[in-house]
Amino acid sequence: MCSLEQRDNLFILTLTGPTPDDDHRLGPSTISSLLSALRRASSLSTPGSVLITTSSGKFFSNGFDLSHAQSTPDPHRSLQLMVQSFRPVVSALLSLPMPTIAAVNGHAAAAGLILALSHDYVVVNGARGFLYMSEVDIGLTLPDYFEAVLREKARVGGRKGLRELALWGTRLKGADAAEIGLVDEAVVAGGEEGVKKRAEEKAAELGKRKWDGRVYAELRKGLYKEVCDVLGLERRAVVAATAPTAPRSKI
Repeated sequence: MCSLEQRDNLFILTLTGPTPDDDHRLGPSTISSLLSALRRASSLSTPGSVLITTSSGKFFSNGFDLSHAQSTPDPHRSLQLMVQSFRPVVSALLSLPMPTIAAVNGHAAAAGLILALSHDYVVVNGARGFLYMSEVDIGLTLPDYFEAVLREKARVGGRKGLRELALWGTRLKGADAAEIGLVDEAVVAGGEEGVKKRAEEKAAELGKRKWDGRVYAELRKGLYKEVCDVLGLERRAVVAATAPTAPRSKI
């Protein structure tokens, strides 16, 4: 499950679990809770709003809840339903009318890594945790929108970075992920709280700009055109009410 807290213009979306060591698997209930929280944040957005997504413990998210799928009469169909239901979460993040930051406190695997990479900025724990795509090891292909997110967000690392993630299942430490440009920053000092503090500092910087959220969302869609096309997200021209008008030419 997850919770959404609002502090003035800052929204903090937190993946929650019954124990401190919960690995925040993305099952049907959690996915539904995430989507509901993102829709609520979107409806409450004002100029200067920023979203931080985080969790607690040694996991950010360990991906889809495969145990849930295995417990159902048709595990394959259950997994496909999770893949389909998670798709709108990625769409909601890419359409959200505010800057977004993932504060990744620990391990982020498979769908958990895709969740983090769907944010504008990713700050990770440089002292603990790995980022990786586990599908090649457990025998699953990647959904089309997973592939698109990886191609869009792993551009700095280039072909080698993508190959290491998707075809080798390499477990990247925070510093390594930052070095290839997969994430923005690896925070070493302060552990979990240090990551959240840095994310809040970044949120404060972004919030001061008081950008129009509708314009911001459309600019984001244009930047990540491939994944938006795969998700079927339409892009439209938006002019903020505060936008300056061009001076009239004198004849």
